Amino acid sequence: MLLPLLLVGLLSCSKDSGGGGTTPAPTPTPTPAPTATTFTNPLLSSGPDPWVVQKDGYSYYMATTGGNVTIRKTAKMSEVGSAPSFIVWKPQANSDNTNNVWAPELHFLDGKWYIYYTAGPSNQNCCGGQRSWVLENASADPTQGTWTEKARLSVPSQDFWSIDMTVLDLNGKRYALWSGQDGTSDQQNLYIAAMSNPWTLTGPRTLLSKPELGWELNGYPKVNEGPEVLQHGGKTFIIYSASHCSTDDYALGQLTLTGTDPLVASAWTKSQTPVFVKNPANKAYGPGHNGFFKSKDGTQDWLIYHANSNPGEGCGNPRNPRMQQFTWNADNSPNFGTPVAIGTALARPAGE
Repeated sequence: MLLPLLLVGLLSCSKDSGGGGTTPAPTPTPTPAPTATTFTNPLLSSGPDPWVVQKDGYSYYMATTGGNVTIRKTAKMSEVGSAPSFIVWKPQANSDNTNNVWAPELHFLDGKWYIYYTAGPSNQNCCGGQRSWVLENASADPTQGTWTEKARLSVPSQDFWSIDMTVLDLNGKRYALWSGQDGTSDQQNLYIAAMSNPWTLTGPRTLLSKPELGWELNGYPKVNEGPEVLQHGGKTFIIYSASHCSTDDYALGQLTLTGTDPLVASAWTKSQTPVFVKNPANKAYGPGHNGFFKSKDGTQDWLIYHANSNPGEGCGNPRNPRMQQFTWNADNSPNFGTPVAIGTALARPAGE
């Protein structure tokens, strides 16, 4: 073995014209490990009601945990399953927002972070006392700093059951959207109200949608919930979930703002057919409660949603988060396609 080593050494030397010395051979550059260009769904084994918001190069992912508010922070959405998670808030015992912590959403508004979430009182098992609440944090990074309980959000004189609150910014004004009930009814409708600031609703509320079409009436009680805002090409849409989550036919519906004032019910037009439905062949049952985000380079639009991988799994923890790219129709309405198959290699969002 000495002779080959000696030859290598001789061949790697060169004359130094200045002083007759030798120059050591350059260190070979290691071949970088190949970067994965694909990912597979589901992103996590469990994660009902997924939500994503993006700021300063990071994506912040949230989902229902039931007992706290947790944020995952990642630079690449396809790697959210391995991203660090931070429990940013836990409810106090014996409070009005102790139990059944659902559907948290993180928003950056007026220079601060806000989390809208649903929770009920300590003396409830489930779920008649559910209301909408908001947390506030002035830190630049929502996984750091201090989250404070800011308020319970309700319309004066209309403080009824309330879940799944989100925010619509339109033409310089801000509105809250949520799923609620009316009095003693257990039917869930979609409502909107103006906001004077990120923690205060100003009435009255307006009923925008109620379960009335055949595909909205599966299961009991009747349900419209999970409203999410989508804007494109000068148009504003509300994508919502319909039918009860206990059924495999939980699906996404669509409202389109065809008028000018979002507080007027007649300004919204409901799609007569669902825009995203189950796909048993691809092991997607009850797809719904979605969110939206952009690819890393900003060129693609992505849908995140939960679904069950098997029939009859209902409203529990088996619901897992999935994401897929979507496109736009000629009229600037979204085209979500059909739920893609779990375990299938998909191209990562552009820019990752």
